[in-house]
Amino acid sequence: MKIEKFSLGILGANCYLLINEETKDTVVVDPGGHSKKFTAYIEEEKLNLVAILLTHGHFDHIMGIDSILENWNIPVYVEEEDLPIMTDPELNLSSSYTNGYSFDGAKPLKDGQKLELAGETIEVIHTPGHTMGGCCYYLPAEHAVFSGDTLFQRSVGRTDFPNSSQDAIVRSVRERLFALPDDTIVYPGHMGETKIEYEKLHNPYVQEG
Repeated sequence: MKIEKFSLGILGANCYLLINEETKDTVVVDPGGHSKKFTAYIEEEKLNLVAILLTHGHFDHIMGIDSILENWNIPVYVEEEDLPIMTDPELNLSSSYTNGYSFDGAKPLKDGQKLELAGETIEVIHTPGHTMGGCCYYLPAEHAVFSGDTLFQRSVGRTDFPNSSQDAIVRSVRERLFALPDDTIVYPGHMGETKIEYEKLHNPYVQEG
């Protein structure tokens, strides 16, 4: 599987395309906006979009949904506890940065659920903290996890928002993400990639003691 990253939306959040290079079936993770470069890449590579996966419901990860659905009739997935955020501009923070945005129509996911998309098995890991329904998507065959705003390189997501919890995000990282193999590549919602092994050693926000 080929993974392409785009910086989209007013906060430049990471959007990923998970591309099956044989079939061109493609999963979109966190489309926070749209751009000519993003659209052109999909068209030039003749990609067949099959699903949108959301790591959480904040505006900077969801505001590109409508532009995709204009051309692709595909499902949008989010962890079930973030469904209320999707439809509330105050809770998804879009009312603070834009004129407001909501999306009603996402399909709920549960912790431990496995999706078969684009020839890959994608496991849902519920990681509350940044939001109540924050989740990560783990692809065992690719040694990759898409962590949204739960885990960054040497950092974690903000917890000063409504329905956020510092204690919960620390537990999510320590108990759920650090249980993944050390060589797992972490593709976060902002900034650059890292690895589980590196974060265990160097992330000051989740150190024991």
